[in-house]
Amino acid sequence: KIMDCQNSQFGSWVINGLGIMPLQIYNTFSGQKELFNPVHDGHASIYVCGPTVYGDSHLGHAKAYVSFDIILRYLRYCGFKTFYVQNITDVGHLLGDNNDGEDRMLKRALELGQEPMVVAESFTRRHFEVMDMLGVIRPDISPRATGHIPEQLEAIEILIKKGLAYESDGSVYFDIGKDPDYGKLSNRKIEEMKGGARVKIRLEKRHPGDFALWKKAEKDHLMRWRDPYSGWGYPGWHTECVVMSTRYLGKEFDIHGGGMDLKFPHHECEIAQAKGLEKPFARKWMHTNILTVEGQKMSKSSGNFVTLYDVFKKFNPLIVRYFIAASHYRSVVDFSENTLVDLSTSLQRLLQTVRELRKSKVEGMRSTGRYFEEFRELFCQAMDDDFSTPKAIAVLFDLSREANSLLTEKSPNPEAILDAENLFSTLGGDILGIIPEFLENEPVEMNLKDVMDILLELRTKFRKNKDFENADLIRERLEKIGIVFKDSPEGTTWEKNAKN
Repeated sequence: KIMDCQNSQFGSWVINGLGIMPLQIYNTFSGQKELFNPVHDGHASIYVCGPTVYGDSHLGHAKAYVSFDIILRYLRYCGFKTFYVQNITDVGHLLGDNNDGEDRMLKRALELGQEPMVVAESFTRRHFEVMDMLGVIRPDISPRATGHIPEQLEAIEILIKKGLAYESDGSVYFDIGKDPDYGKLSNRKIEEMKGGARVKIRLEKRHPGDFALWKKAEKDHLMRWRDPYSGWGYPGWHTECVVMSTRYLGKEFDIHGGGMDLKFPHHECEIAQAKGLEKPFARKWMHTNILTVEGQKMSKSSGNFVTLYDVFKKFNPLIVRYFIAASHYRSVVDFSENTLVDLSTSLQRLLQTVRELRKSKVEGMRSTGRYFEEFRELFCQAMDDDFSTPKAIAVLFDLSREANSLLTEKSPNPEAILDAENLFSTLGGDILGIIPEFLENEPVEMNLKDVMDILLELRTKFRKNKDFENADLIRERLEKIGIVFKDSPEGTTWEKNAKN
C-alpha cells in the first residue's frame, strides 16, 4: 500500500522491485544507518523490551516508549502493516550485571508485604494508564514472562544439549566463552568482563561473565517453577525476550528496540542465545538514549527519581510527549521543570495556529493536497533520516508561519486553509501525536492554580525579606486581571473577582 507520500522523492517506496523504502535506520549492531528492508514486504515486525513492573513508570520509560510509538506511527503512515510486541517482565529481572542477584519483583513484593503477582498486576495496570495519558498506542501483544516459563525451559535445554550452557548446583548458566562474538553489540571483550561480588556465584561459574538462564530456588522462594535441575527454580532475565519475540514475530523479525541501558547485558545476552538456538533474530537493533534530570543520571539514590504520575501533577502529559519528541531518540535529553514550562509556550504557539485553521475551515470541503505539499515532503525527509523528530517539528513550525500568513489575508483561500489543517492533523497528530484531535478542552499550559502557587510563594518570600515594593507589585498586577489576594493569620489565599 502506497500512502500520501508516494509522490515525494523523500517519503516514497523505491520502485526497484524489492519493496524497500528510503527509510534509513541507525542499526546499533552495525554502528551505521541502513535501509529499512523488512523481512516480509509491506510488513514491519517490532519487539521492544517492556517494563519490569515492580514500581511506577518514570521519565526514562516515557522517553523509550514515546520514541518507539512515533516510530510505529510513522511506519503505519508509510503503509506498513505493523505487528508490535512489548513484553512485561514480571519475574526473572535479577540484580547485578551477570543476572546473579535478587529478583526485583520478589524484593519489592517482600517490601510491600504482597504476593508478587499482586505487585506485578498493579504496576502493569498503572504503566498502561500513564502510557495511555501520553498517547502511546498499546502493543498488539504484551506477553508476560511468567506466561512463557515452559518455552524458556525448552530453550535452555536446547542450549545445554548444544554445549552452550551448563548446569551448576541446580542453576543453569550460559557459557559466554563458547560465543566468539559475545560483546559485539556493546563493544566489550570477554576478557574484560568481571563477575559478581559473591564468592559462591563465582565458584558456580566457569567464567565470571557467564549469565544465569535459570536459578535454583530455595524452599521459601515465592516465585518458583518445577525444573529438571534442582526440582524448583525460576528464570533469569535474559531468556524471556528471546523466547517471546520469536514466538510471536518469527525466528527473524525487523526491529528489536529498547533503552541504551539494555545493550549490556540484556540485549547482548539475547543475541548470544538466539545465535545458539539458530534463530536469525532481529535485523535492526534500535536503542533510545538516556534521560537525565538537571544534568544528572536519574536514580533513587540521587533523590532525582521522577515518576510519570509525579510529573503529571504539574504538567499536561501532552507537554511531556512534546518534550520527548523535540529531541532525537538517540540523543541524551535533560529534564527540568523550566524546560517543560518553556516547551509549553512553544507548543501552545503551534496549537494556536491549528485552532485558528480549524475555526476558519469550511465544513464539508475536502482536502486536495494542492497546497503546502512541500512541507509534507520535508517532514518525510526528516523522518526517513532515522526518525529525526526535531527536524520534523521544525517543519511544522515553518508550516505554522506560512499558515499564519495565509490567515492574515483579507480573503484567505479556503482550500489552502483545509490543506494546512490536514497536514497539521496528519503529521503533527497522527504521526508525532502532539496535536490532539480536539483542542478546545485540552489546554496544555500550566493551570491557574499551579501559576498562583508560584506567585504566592514569591510574594511570601518578598514579604519575609521586607521587600514590600515587589510584594505589592504582584498584588496590584493580579488585581488588574481580576485576581484578589486575601491575607489572614492562617496564610494567604486568592480568588477570582466576580466582576471579572
